Amino acid sequence: MGLYIIAAILLLPLIEIAVFIWVGGLIGVIPTILLTVVTALAGTLMLRQQGLSLLMRMQQELDAGRSPGNEVMQGAMIVLASIFLLIPGFVTDAIGLLLFVPPVREALARFIISRSNVVIVQNGQTRRQSGEGVVDLDADDWSEKNDGTEGKPSGSGQPRISPWQDGSDDAKS
Repeated sequence: MGLYIIAAILLLPLIEIAVFIWVGGLIGVIPTILLTVVTALAGTLMLRQQGLSLLMRMQQELDAGRSPGNEVMQGAMIVLASIFLLIPGFVTDAIGLLLFVPPVREALARFIISRSNVVIVQNGQTRRQSGEGVVDLDADDWSEKNDGTEGKPSGSGQPRISPWQDGSDDAKS
């Protein structure tokens, strides 16, 4: 994944320069510059309009006692879309405009959320959504073996120590 990010960082400016030259050759230098400024202004206006409505939806979800996970994801994508529109270039403008389209944002949010482990903290209590790769254990489910390794099931007669503690708490009690 890191290699793709590095490749994108290196290739994006080259692609943007090539598209600038191509568009400038088609419509001229001044219209190309004006089009870049207009897209930056459009991004700012869309962020303001869609951002405020999104904040209201997030507040409604919180008031109803539900987790606004989808709304948070939508908000992050709106901010990302605005950043893409503020960056000079036609490729980033196209990506930014696509992220402002609600069905595209919704599909991308579902894709990202489906591949994420979600931990919800509400009123000081942590709740983890179950999914593949998630093991939810209580502190009583773990104990330390005689050789100092962790993971032996409880009920073995050994003192129960959480694998997240370094054992220094035991000396204080």
